[in-house]
Amino acid sequence: MARDPQFVTLPADTNQARALGQYAIDFMWGGPGVGGEPDGAVLDRTNQFYTDACLTGISALALGCKAPTVLRNEAFEYAVPEGALGRPLGRCRHHGATVLGSARRVKSEKAIVANCAAAREWDSNGTNFGFNPARGHTAGEFGHNDFYAVPLAAAQMLGADGATALKGMVLHDEIRGRLAEVFSLKTYKIDHVVHGAIASAAVFGAMVGATAEQIESAIGMTVAHYIPWRAIRAGKQLSDSKGASAAISTEAAVLSLKRSMAGFQGPRDIFRNPEAIFRAFEGPGQFFGLLDKQGGLVGGTNPEKKDASPFELVLARAGGDFTIMGMHIKLALYEHQSAGAVQAVCDLIAKHPRILDRADGSGMRAIKIVAYEPAFGIIGDPAKKDPKTRQSADHSMAYIIATLLRKALENRAAGRPTDWKGLMLGPLDYNKGAVFHPLTRQLMARIDFSHGGEEYDRRYPDGIPTSVVITDDGGTQLDSGLVMYPAGHARNTTADFADLFAHKCGLMGGLAFGDPGPVISRFNGLAGKTSAEVQAIHDFEYEVRGGFEDF
Repeated sequence: MARDPQFVTLPADTNQARALGQYAIDFMWGGPGVGGEPDGAVLDRTNQFYTDACLTGISALALGCKAPTVLRNEAFEYAVPEGALGRPLGRCRHHGATVLGSARRVKSEKAIVANCAAAREWDSNGTNFGFNPARGHTAGEFGHNDFYAVPLAAAQMLGADGATALKGMVLHDEIRGRLAEVFSLKTYKIDHVVHGAIASAAVFGAMVGATAEQIESAIGMTVAHYIPWRAIRAGKQLSDSKGASAAISTEAAVLSLKRSMAGFQGPRDIFRNPEAIFRAFEGPGQFFGLLDKQGGLVGGTNPEKKDASPFELVLARAGGDFTIMGMHIKLALYEHQSAGAVQAVCDLIAKHPRILDRADGSGMRAIKIVAYEPAFGIIGDPAKKDPKTRQSADHSMAYIIATLLRKALENRAAGRPTDWKGLMLGPLDYNKGAVFHPLTRQLMARIDFSHGGEEYDRRYPDGIPTSVVITDDGGTQLDSGLVMYPAGHARNTTADFADLFAHKCGLMGGLAFGDPGPVISRFNGLAGKTSAEVQAIHDFEYEVRGGFEDF
């Protein structure tokens, strides 16, 4: 079968680490027919995810969230003196990069760790699902669009324009998203940020002028030395490590790339290395996630490929079928596994507004939520019906839905809208007062969250299969039906996404600015930004308002 020229295939029995480096270099700098040529829809979609990440990050800093503030302050300790170039790095014209809300140059890996942590702090930006049934790549690893600071920093170091930065962002999402389609890290209790770290080494290296061999070495170091376990996401109450995982792993990847460019050699051919995570967990020649004729998942070992990695990697080079087009933008602050339930509740309120007639919530006797794995396992832990930290509250299905309903009751009583925009959950819905609000706690006690079994599980990650039944005070059961594609999901066709996304941008930006419009404009239209505008893109002041004291 002929290969599609819009894609690059890295066979399992080849050195995929080096080929990944070459693919990234060709994508960024290759000529016609070789370089990356994503179509306009891909560029526009990526810019939306980038804008979303920046605004969520700035709002986290404005409200004084600890982890991104600590890492931002740390970055300033690695400031680059004005005019200093430091040791030459590839094709770079400038040394260092900037953090959100500052024009001061700092070491690039420190700018990256600070900005990635800020983008991820709220758990409110984009999500991928690792699901490509057309190609049989359905490993189903999820991950998040936390990493735009990597190509942005590289563009600042290059003195490049916005089109170059945006192209690097497309490349990063493509590598990270395709890895998520072929290898499930969560199956082995490894944190999903590993895919993003690998992509960071490849993209940063390709942009600043590393060779394919140097990128291969950096990917090898990243995988061999810096594998984060999902221990950061386990436990009854989560810590700052959960939100900063992507940032810390990416910092390590960029440092690995710099060391590689300085001559340090890391492990080669890491995807086929029998002692690295890929073959150590799945062995040589195993190809998981293929579909049989009945649509079931099958796996198996090909004995002729005993030196192969567990997967073939197929990456887009041109056109519109980039993995970013299948990713989900969250239209509020909630764990993405709860998005189906959020949509279901909004739908029920629209159909049955009478359940809000009593401001004390007594019009709702019981709330039953049914969903799939991994949603039930991740945000259904019984301990999370008593969250005591913001990080645990935003990973609690019961808390998210109880807060949505409390907000609906308050809005109805005050004559405010109870539609999606009116109920959009923001950071202030997770502060100390909200987490311990007595009405929220009462509503949480009425929530029963259960696993829907195979009927639900088989529909994920194609969608986010969830149903909600609210029993009113008269015993009538109000059923949302099965929700698959909530607003913000790439397959949703009913929501006015542009309107909802603009509202979210204003909500997040409004936490840091009296008028968020000008700063939103800084991030929109990135493809048309000059090199000078890219250099100054973080040169603005935001208002530090606090509001998230430790609790």
